[in-house]
Amino acid sequence: MRRINYSWVILATGFFILFFSGGSRFAFGLMLKPMSEDLDVSRSTLSLAVTTFMVVSALALPFVGRLVDNWSLKHTIGISAVLGGVGIGLMGQVDAVWQVFIVYGVIYALGNAGSSISPVTVMISRWFPNRLGIASSGAVAGNAVGQLFIVVALAAILVSLDWRWSFRVLGIVYLAVMVPLVYLAVRDKPAVESQTSHDVIRPTISPPNSVLSLRRALTSRQLVLLAVIYGICGIQDFFVATHIVAFARDQGMGPVLSGNMLALMGLMGLVGTLGSGFLADKFGAVRPTIICFMVRMSIFALIIFDQSTSSIMVFGLLYGLTFLVTAPLTVVFVGNIFGMARMGTLAGSISMVHQISGGLGAFVGAWIFDNRGSYDDAFKLMLILAVIAAILTQFIRERPVTEPPTSSPLAQ
Repeated sequence: MRRINYSWVILATGFFILFFSGGSRFAFGLMLKPMSEDLDVSRSTLSLAVTTFMVVSALALPFVGRLVDNWSLKHTIGISAVLGGVGIGLMGQVDAVWQVFIVYGVIYALGNAGSSISPVTVMISRWFPNRLGIASSGAVAGNAVGQLFIVVALAAILVSLDWRWSFRVLGIVYLAVMVPLVYLAVRDKPAVESQTSHDVIRPTISPPNSVLSLRRALTSRQLVLLAVIYGICGIQDFFVATHIVAFARDQGMGPVLSGNMLALMGLMGLVGTLGSGFLADKFGAVRPTIICFMVRMSIFALIIFDQSTSSIMVFGLLYGLTFLVTAPLTVVFVGNIFGMARMGTLAGSISMVHQISGGLGAFVGAWIFDNRGSYDDAFKLMLILAVIAAILTQFIRERPVTEPPTSSPLAQ
């Protein structure tokens, strides 16, 4: 009887890591309105905790990437899983807004950074170098499925109990499942000698390693373009993830329906991320990225002019379709342009920009609401940013970057 290829175990492990670490991030958006009322603080103040979370986790990502590249992928993700479970569980104990900043903005942020899409897709890249797009998408799909099931479960707990118990239960399950999974299943890299001609992966990595120095790579024009595009994506993603439920409830949608909409966005995200991986393997990462921002342009225009329940549902579901599209494409972009040698560091740097920008998006949305009384101007801003991102994406060139003949740091 033939032994199962361990590549598939790694893929399944990556899926479930992101099921918990990715899905748990959406708990805050679901709880924003009741937390604001119970703690007697404004949405913008609470959203600053999300901004803190995004900035702290973002600043940790390059460090996480270096640990993954130079130390141990298993221990990096494992220690982070412990921190993440403790942080999200302690949210059920907070009594003051400063505690939210410590627990969610620091402890949970550090844990989430080390068990997020960036280190998981680096892990996948080591086991599936020749089908990186679809394999990364398969793992990132765990984020979408986690959003679906975790938000549905938390919405049910929220109705029957309260937001505190929702966080406590999530923390307990997170620690009980995710930590043993990481330490039992994760392996840093495949053993070359154990591969056969039937294996999914090959003995060598096919994308060439870049000859660029790390400094040249970090300051190349292609990486700068990627950073701007992913920054715009982050602003939009976490504006929507943080505020869509509160916005829907402001427009008269009930708590169950609005919570289920957030969950169904995860289901649509599953379709989007698998589709983007398939397209990336066939055509490169640029094409699905442009499609992503074109869809966002359409739905931001829709919600500006029509905020009925049906339009909010359409907006939520179609945004969900695009929500995770760029996540698996990060390692595809980096692999195609810079090679595999510094995958963790470069992918972590791009994800850092996405995270910091996401914190800005969450706060700006709340600030606009608190000062204007609605999210209308925020939706207009997101529409403009989608247009800019779609244009910039067309300037990405998916070919290996080499040392420039001149001393200009932005030359290719």
